[in-house]
Amino acid sequence: MSHFIFRAKTAAGEVYENQLDAADRYELYQIIRNNGDELISAEEHAAKKNVSLGSINLFQRVNAADKINFARNLSSMLAAGLALSRALSVLERQARTPLLKTILADLSLSISKGMTFADALSKHPKIFPNLLISMVHAGEQGGSLSDTLKIVALQMENANLLTKRIRGALIYPAVIICLMIVIAILMFIFVIPTLLKTFTELNVQLPWTTQILLDISNLVKYQGIWVFLALIALGFGLYKWIRTPSGKSTLDSLILKIPIIGPLSREVNAARTSRTLSSLLQSGVEVVESMNITAGVLQNVHFKNVLLKAAEAVGKGELMSKVFAEHIDLYPVFLVEMISVGEESGKTSEMLFGVARYYEDDVDQKTKDMSTVIEPFIMIGIAAGVGFFAVAMISPMYSLVNAI
Repeated sequence: MSHFIFRAKTAAGEVYENQLDAADRYELYQIIRNNGDELISAEEHAAKKNVSLGSINLFQRVNAADKINFARNLSSMLAAGLALSRALSVLERQARTPLLKTILADLSLSISKGMTFADALSKHPKIFPNLLISMVHAGEQGGSLSDTLKIVALQMENANLLTKRIRGALIYPAVIICLMIVIAILMFIFVIPTLLKTFTELNVQLPWTTQILLDISNLVKYQGIWVFLALIALGFGLYKWIRTPSGKSTLDSLILKIPIIGPLSREVNAARTSRTLSSLLQSGVEVVESMNITAGVLQNVHFKNVLLKAAEAVGKGELMSKVFAEHIDLYPVFLVEMISVGEESGKTSEMLFGVARYYEDDVDQKTKDMSTVIEPFIMIGIAAGVGFFAVAMISPMYSLVNAI
């Protein structure tokens, strides 16, 4: 296999430069001619090493925005009449990152060798989600690849927006909590020891609140490194435990029980389930496969298990809504009823699309209000901490005054 840097001309007369791996110049000529272009010149170089995803720098990645633009732009070019390989070549030249360029070049080469687009995408499972691959496969089978890519671009964009909204709503509480922790550590190291040293030198009997602050201050000041290392070890242990099936199940159950976060998590999963299932069914993906793919999209293991049970039930000839109705503690009754209506009318995809819009709008509003809802709890926590500190500092002063 040789690596060629070549110049070619499109049917419209546009001259461009690109690079491609081919067995020889004849194969390169055939690939370019199959794309509808004319080869002008080619320079042969030593074969490029294949870039595997495992050898790519950790900082090189294809973000969600690039994937969305890839699907949307490819859909537009295919709708305009460009051949798939030609459209991929254009996207490769427009790609902003080396990793994306490499992947697009590999996709173009695979297709030029007769591989289907879905199979070419499946060679990069860490880059392209199973949702995209399955919908592309359905689009190729149904001859509507352009429409399918448009649908999957919308699905990916909505999922990305939903994730951004949730992260944005949690930024404010996270920043406040981190600042509280940093300020507390600095006080335990520099402020509290100075104040407590005075009480100790005057032989003032310390109340239990002050003694707690003194013990914590000494621990942070003199054993801080060990405490830090212990916290890192604890965090690593929790991370490993969470990655086990039992740990993941316990964490997901705990999230559902947290006030404010739990109900929001249910609506987020309802929105993702509805949107993904609707997109897959609309693209012509078989029902059981659609539910299995949707289960892979969901993060919470309990919602994932419901989808897997539903897929198994549908495979046995049962109704999807029956399984969802057995888990109304997870999925809202509204979603269950809409699925049931969709199954009766044969319009499950349309019903799920409406459900997705409803819960996405609801989650959007709730995430906007989340900071306002959480703020009072943060203020109560700060007030409790300041109050405890004040009592711990003032109590020894009363003891000192009484002794005088």
